[in-house]
Amino acid sequence: MSAGSTSTSTSGLDPIAFPPTPMSISDLTSIPSSSSSPLSSSAAPTEAVLFSSGNPRIEETRGVMHLYRDITPSSSTSSSVILPIGRKPLVCVLAVPNHMTYADFCKFCGSFIQHMLEMRIVRIDGVDEQYSVIIRFDEQSFTDDFYKHFNRKRFSSLEEDICCVRYTVDVQQTESIERAQSSVSSSADCPVCLERLDQDKDSGGILTTICNHSFHCSCISKWTDSSCPVCRYCQQQAESTCSICGQSENLWLCVICGFVGCGRYKEGHAVRHWKETQHCYSLELETQRVWDYVGDNYVHRLIQSKTDGKLVEISGDQQDEISRTCDCDEDLSEALLNSKVEAIVEEYNNLLTSQLENQRKHFESLLLEIKEGNDKEIDEAVEKALHAKLPKLQLKLNKAIEEKTFLEEINKNLLENQEMWEEKIRKAEKREQISTRLKDLKIKQLEEQLSALIAQIESVTTDGPTNSAVSEIKNATVITLPSASNNTGETSGKEEGN
Repeated sequence: MSAGSTSTSTSGLDPIAFPPTPMSISDLTSIPSSSSSPLSSSAAPTEAVLFSSGNPRIEETRGVMHLYRDITPSSSTSSSVILPIGRKPLVCVLAVPNHMTYADFCKFCGSFIQHMLEMRIVRIDGVDEQYSVIIRFDEQSFTDDFYKHFNRKRFSSLEEDICCVRYTVDVQQTESIERAQSSVSSSADCPVCLERLDQDKDSGGILTTICNHSFHCSCISKWTDSSCPVCRYCQQQAESTCSICGQSENLWLCVICGFVGCGRYKEGHAVRHWKETQHCYSLELETQRVWDYVGDNYVHRLIQSKTDGKLVEISGDQQDEISRTCDCDEDLSEALLNSKVEAIVEEYNNLLTSQLENQRKHFESLLLEIKEGNDKEIDEAVEKALHAKLPKLQLKLNKAIEEKTFLEEINKNLLENQEMWEEKIRKAEKREQISTRLKDLKIKQLEEQLSALIAQIESVTTDGPTNSAVSEIKNATVITLPSASNNTGETSGKEEGN
């Protein structure tokens, strides 16, 4: 099929749609439908949904799928799900967010992945940030369980995106557009494990990506990237915009630092970037051509192919001229061509070396400016911190000096009073010694008097009281002895007087 050709088909999906075993209308009608049940709907309405798949730069497949409408009430539980009569083991998961990779979706399906024969990733027309998955199961019971388990369930507890599962009546391919010849040949083997693409339970069925490349589900589930392992086509296409004004047309990419700016026919931010940074080479994103602002012309020799991403030579006119002038001698033509290629490679290497050197100098100047700015900020911060803490430190120092002066005065007073207190202590010890001697003397006198009194009492009790003794006792007088405290006070008074 030539580039830009179109083919239409209404018989179902061709081998490109579901390789290696196509699923056509006859396959869909041959799938046994489920038996009616009390929860089945007798007349479930359907709707047609347009879809497309494939890499738009190479080949694009368009079609239509007929889906049963979801007539289950939103408040119904899993036990009261209404299933359509005549349903087939074919469902479509709608509105899967683009950031969810193929491995994430396989992990989301869980144990049901072992019962899936085929999975096909498609785009719904008019929906750019989501994709849909057409799934065919091996048995109707697993299809019903998958519908009951995942319909209206969140893809993740941290997101609000809800999984919408619809039973599918029919899938038809309506158009196939080939825009370029693909460098990747189609094969009936899995590109990852190099085994044949068979629909067995061990490999978990076949998954066809959005760019029409097929893999075993067990193989693609290990691929954590959102791009295709074969052609690197990403289902989530990022749109480039001008870094300053946000324009999405006529964009130029600086090959030195990666700055994206609009062209001179818009706001001219790419030209301003060249004037500010002297980065003279800029890549036009639409045509992949390199422009030299200094020479004011295109300087590219090699560009990236949109088909397979390889670098190819674009100077085809010069090649044709060489082939026309050198038909007489094929060896000479080949030698001229080889020398031209070597010259191009050498020029490209020299250009790349010079630009890398300029880039190195540019980033070194940026690093130097950043370092100087950081040093300046550090010095300002240190000076600011010192100015802020200096009054507080001075105040603390003054308080410490005052406390030191106060303690020195107290120490001086204590040293002066030390001799006076030592003298008082000696006098107190001397008074204590005198008081102790007086007490001992009084105690001795009292013991002698007590002994004499006891002796008299014993003599009276043994011989009986005599008249003379009775008269002596009656005529006796009581002598009051001074107390020890009085004697101590008098003694101390005398000592102080002395």
